[in-house]
Amino acid sequence: MKKIILTGDRPTGRLHIGHYVGSLAERVKLQNSGAFDEMYFMIADAQALTDNADNPEKVRQNIMQVALDYLAVGIDPTKSTIFIQSQIPALTELTVYYMNIVTVSRVQRNPTVKAEIQQKNFESSIPVGFFCYPISQAADITAFHATSVPVGEDQEPMMEQCREIVHKFNEIYGEVLTEPVTYLSTNKARLRLPGLDGKAKMSKSLGNCIYLSDDEETIKQKVMSMYTDPTHLKVSDPGHIEGNTVFTYLDAFVKEDSFEKYLPEYKNLDELKAHYERGGLGDVKIKKFLNCVLQEELRPIRERRQMWEQRLPEVYEILKKGSQVAADKANNTLNEVKAAMRIDYFTNENLLEKENYPINQESIKGSFYILLLKYFL
Repeated sequence: MKKIILTGDRPTGRLHIGHYVGSLAERVKLQNSGAFDEMYFMIADAQALTDNADNPEKVRQNIMQVALDYLAVGIDPTKSTIFIQSQIPALTELTVYYMNIVTVSRVQRNPTVKAEIQQKNFESSIPVGFFCYPISQAADITAFHATSVPVGEDQEPMMEQCREIVHKFNEIYGEVLTEPVTYLSTNKARLRLPGLDGKAKMSKSLGNCIYLSDDEETIKQKVMSMYTDPTHLKVSDPGHIEGNTVFTYLDAFVKEDSFEKYLPEYKNLDELKAHYERGGLGDVKIKKFLNCVLQEELRPIRERRQMWEQRLPEVYEILKKGSQVAADKANNTLNEVKAAMRIDYFTNENLLEKENYPINQESIKGSFYILLLKYFL
C-alpha cells in the first residue's frame, strides 16, 4: 500500500503561526523526509463557503494567499500536489454517498462541530453544508486513499468520525476505502497554540494571531502586547507559567541555540521559567526574547513569500496543474466506490447482467412482438 498524505486549510484569510506550529511545519518535514509516495495539499474553498456563502469574494481572494503561504513555508510543488477543493467534483459525489451511512445524532455529538457552532454563534441557524463538514472531510481524505493526515489536535474528533465512515462503508460494500491515521506534532506545545490574548484558540476571526506574512515591526508590536500573568504586576513579584501565553509560545518556538544567541545569561528555558516563578524577571524581558526567537523563525518564510508574490502566474499554473492531478486521483476512487456499491450501471453494460435484471429474456422478446402486432393492427 502506498503511503499518502492529505491535508489542507480553509482560504478565509492568510495563515498564521498557529497553522504553522500545529501542522504546516510538520507537513514540510514529512514532505522532505521521502517517507511518503504521494502528498496532497488542499485549499478547502468549498468548505470555507459553508459559513461564507454570503461572501464568496472573501474565499476567492484568499485562495492565492493560502497558496503563497504554502509555498513560503516550504511546500514544494515538485514533491507535493497543491489543489483547489471545488475543482474536484468527485468529492461532492462521495459526500452524498457517505451521508447515507452517518446519522444526524452522530454529527451532533462531534466535539469539533459543537465548538465551531458555538464560536460562530450559529445556534439553530446552522447551514446544512457546515453541519455536514465531518462527512465532507471524510470524502476529502478517502478520495486520495490518504494513510496519514497531519492536523492540529482540535481536528482529532473529525478524524475519528472519518475512520467510522471508512469502517461502515467497507463493512457494507467491501474493502474499498483506506483508513487514515492522525499525524500530530511531537512537540506538545505546538499541538494547539493559544491566541495572543490568552484565549484557547488562535483564530483569524478573533484577530488574535500573528500571520506568516506579518512584517518585522508588526510581529514585534503583537508580541509586546501579548497576554502574560495578570498577577505579575511588579518585576519583583513571583510569576506564573501556567496559562502564560508568552511561555507557551517559547515552549513551541525556542531552539537549542536560542539562549546563546539572544539571552546568554540563561542556559535553557527551565532556568528562565524558574527565575520568573521566584520573582525578579519582568514580562518585557521575556517578550523581547520571544520576539527575537519568532523573528528568526518567520524571517525566511516572509522572504520566500515575497519572492513568490512576484511570480503569481507561476503560482496560478501550480494550482491549475495540481487540481487536474487531484481530480484524476479522486475520480479513480469514485469509480472504485461506485463499483463496490454496484451503481456503475453503464460500465461494461453491467446493468444488463442477469443478476441485476432477473427477468426471463424470452418473455421480454414475446412481449416485444405482441406490442409490435398491436401497433400495426
